[in-house]
Order: sequence, then structure tokens, then C-alpha cells
Amino acid sequence: MSIRTEWVKLAVADGTSMRAYVARPEGKASAALVVMQEAFGVNPHIRDVTERFAREGYLAIAPELFHRTGEGVECGYTDFGSVMPHFQALTNEGQEADIRAAYDWVVNGSGETGLAVAAIGYCMGGRAAFLANLALPLACAVSYYGGGIAPSPYFPALLGREAELHGPMMLVWGGLDQGIALDKTRAIEDALVAAKKPYVNITFSYADHGFFCDARAQYNATAAAEAWPLTLAFLKTHTA
Repeated sequence: MSIRTEWVKLAVADGTSMRAYVARPEGKASAALVVMQEAFGVNPHIRDVTERFAREGYLAIAPELFHRTGEGVECGYTDFGSVMPHFQALTNEGQEADIRAAYDWVVNGSGETGLAVAAIGYCMGGRAAFLANLALPLACAVSYYGGGIAPSPYFPALLGREAELHGPMMLVWGGLDQGIALDKTRAIEDALVAAKKPYVNITFSYADHGFFCDARAQYNATAAAEAWPLTLAFLKTHTA
């Protein structure tokens, strides 16, 4: 499917402005998808993922969640030291404002009307996708190895707010991920069950954190190939 790409500039409610990378099919989109970055920025990999979803018919937008500390921030996958100042400056309030700005652009500024809107995110963005589903009337959301949904050293936990979820959640984990222990993923499942929220939980026992990203050392081609159609099926089911 032919697609078009562009950078757009969005006004955020706190008075800041934010770039976002947009990819869309040449024809009418089937639904819209807010793509949440990893901790390394809206880099070539995230732009490629955004384009992959556009080729599947989605109007996809990837907001730069680090815009308050630097426009166009991209860090190497082995350079977490450069990530930390941007990472540590994030707040729930700021991320919710950014996500809402992307959502509002889809609804009011994209030229498309009547689209169901979903979110997906990877790593740091996996938590942001969960947060998006709390903050906005999304059709559904997908979180790939989202650290910080359960308590973590970096972010306040989102557990405790699960009753606020709007759409079904798909949670994807790597079984070899040492940063998100099994007790964390079980705590998330237990909270969703207790809140009677619909969800799908998938763990690839043989994959590590970041397994979907082909630019990372942890990339697992088999797990990525299996996860992709499952993700598309979940999104299509809830946005069609």
C-alpha cells in the first residue's frame, strides 16, 4: 500500500509545542493509531514502525514525548546515559497532555473523520500506551514490555487506576526480560481481572526486552514475526 509521511507541529495544552511523525495510506484510513516511542526517541525504528502501520491502512502518528527537553531527540540503543535527562523529566501530566494533543490532531486536524483511535507503544512507550487508554476514549491499546505500569524505580505505577481504562488492552512481554519481573506482569493481570477489564496477555518465553526492535541487540526475529499478526488482529478487531 502506498503511504505518505510528514512531520507535523502540534500545540500542547501546557503551552509547549511538539513535533509528531505522521504516516498515512494514500486512500482513506481504516482507523487511527498513536504510536508511542521507546526511550530512544522517534528514531528511524519508530518511524519505520509508524510507516508499517500506515501500510496496513492506519493513520499513524508518533509524538515526540521528549519535546520539553529537546526537539528531535534521538539516542543510540547503547547510550542510555544520554537518554536519562529526557527520561527523568517526563511526568504523567506532561505525557497525558502530549497524548491528548496527538489524539486531538487525529480527530480535528488530520482531515480524516469518524476514525476509531487506538494506541500502541514499546518500552517506555508501552507504559505511555497504557496511560493513553486511561486518559482518552480509545478503542483499544497495545503495550509492548511497558515498564512502569506496575511499580518501578523510574515512574509512579499506573496500577490503582485500571478502573479508568477505556478500551481493551493487549500486553506483550519478553519472558527473558530481567527488568520487568514476572511478579510485575502478574500484578498487572491481577489488577485487570479485579477491575473486570478486558485484556490479552502474551509472553514470548524465549524473547528479551525490546525483542520487536530490529535495531537492538535483543531483537528476536521469530518473536517479532509472531507478535506482528497478533497485534494487527487485536487492533482490527477493536477498531473496525
